[in-house]
Amino acid sequence: QVQLVESGGGLVQPGGSLRLSCVASGSFFSISVMGWYRQVSGKQRELVATITTSGSTNYGDSVKGQFTISRDNAKNTVYLQMNSLKPEDTAVYYCNAEAALRRWYRPQGYWGQGTQVTVSS
Repeated sequence: QVQLVESGGGLVQPGGSLRLSCVASGSFFSISVMGWYRQVSGKQRELVATITTSGSTNYGDSVKGQFTISRDNAKNTVYLQMNSLKPEDTAVYYCNAEAALRRWYRPQGYWGQGTQVTVSS
């Protein structure tokens, strides 16, 4: 199985920055795509950003130019640098990873427990 543990969330003033981290651990063969999603209570979970093993990235329209995703493959860790934060960025941020438990197994999606980001003065 795969465990994902997020960290770095918290309370920040508008215009501030935060850096989220997510570490994958457990017994698996490989991780392909890693990413971040966010959810506001009562709304659907939405894409923030994803990154492949080779570094190709994809961003949700609402965070393009504001957030940057990066990854350390050796540490099975994905990061999300969030700048110029706005109150509408307030949400629970979830880490996601597509992992194959064994060679030739089809990758499955795994989720972290989420970390709260609150942007408020």
